[in-house]
Amino acid sequence: MSHTAPALDPDIAGQLAEDLPPEVFARIIATFEADLARLTRELAAAHAASDLAGYLAAAHSLAGAAGAVGATGLESAARIAMDRAQPEAPATLLPRLEREAGRALQALRTLLPA
Repeated sequence: MSHTAPALDPDIAGQLAEDLPPEVFARIIATFEADLARLTRELAAAHAASDLAGYLAAAHSLAGAAGAVGATGLESAARIAMDRAQPEAPATLLPRLEREAGRALQALRTLLPA
């Protein structure tokens, strides 16, 4: 049986949702979504160009953005991408990063007031 870790750390994401005015939290989610789109494009482009430095830099930025909102699954996958030894091939890691990004956004949106 496979076990999927939660997309978010409830302590971090929940605290943000609780402490910030709803419009500020919504803006943070929108900014995070834009950052995800840009950074996943940068990762894919760097991989396609065999640009290891660009790939590592985009992965580092992605891990930081994910950590800031408590997106633990995405942060973990981005940290694997940051590893210079490349323990997981980008061809399998990039789709996983995109899946984790989607899971994180979906989970963050559930914290927005109706």
